Amino acid sequence: MRVLRLDAVVQVTGLARSTIYKLIGTGEFPSPVPLTGRSVGWVESEVSAWIRTRVALRDANSTTCAVCGRKGDGD
Repeated sequence: MRVLRLDAVVQVTGLARSTIYKLIGTGEFPSPVPLTGRSVGWVESEVSAWIRTRVALRDANSTTCAVCGRKGDGD
């Protein structure tokens, strides 16, 4: 099991720190694991699963652009 620190989570997700914490607050992103004192980390497999879920949602809705919301043919 590998634990990622915040900078690594930002890097692999492409999300800003504030967005990560906002998603945690709404239950939409894996919660961090307390390591010591004020240090936390994220379980890499949980972050990877979250990314895979986002890809699956995109693919399930492939006829709608995730960025602009316009309908298309999926190409």
